[in-house]
Amino acid sequence: MSKLTVTRNCGGIEGLTIVEPKVFGDNRGYFMETYNKNDFEEEGLHYDFVQDNQSASKKGVLRGLHFQINFPQDKLVRVINGEVFDVAVDLRDGSKTFGKWFGVKLSAENKKQFLIPKNFAHGFLVLSDYAEFCYKVTDFYHPNDEGGLMWNDPDIGVEWPFPEGVTANDLILSEKDKVNSSYKEFLKSKGM
Repeated sequence: MSKLTVTRNCGGIEGLTIVEPKVFGDNRGYFMETYNKNDFEEEGLHYDFVQDNQSASKKGVLRGLHFQINFPQDKLVRVINGEVFDVAVDLRDGSKTFGKWFGVKLSAENKKQFLIPKNFAHGFLVLSDYAEFCYKVTDFYHPNDEGGLMWNDPDIGVEWPFPEGVTANDLILSEKDKVNSSYKEFLKSKGM
């Protein structure tokens, strides 16, 4: 019997998967395995994760939409403190859902994990006062291999749920994320 609850093809996008580990709780608190290779493989999720990353952000921080150009990574993302709205955009050549997005709320409370295959753009918006975000990846970080799409590109149309008291003008973006490519520029760069 699997220790995981797995929801596949989220938003009708093949490969996007929500993983919910079994949580064992009692009057002391709880225990869960956040990743067990055998359990993932039993569910047909075959990944070789090589690096773990963690970030902390305050309310209104939006990171993304990022992707790797020549060294794409599968990602398994989760939140260990607070809540975020996590988004993946399909950029896989030949995909029936190319350019489509899906988003899910990840929080320390719901303990959901979001499995994002290679060749997706990824980003998240912090909904709580503070959030700590953890993720595993299947390739090492290559700093000269970054790509990005504008978080608010109308041709992608992500419906970001702004936290209370935060508007689009209040979002906190990195300097790089302020000048990410438009979806049309991205398509042109791929000769599409």
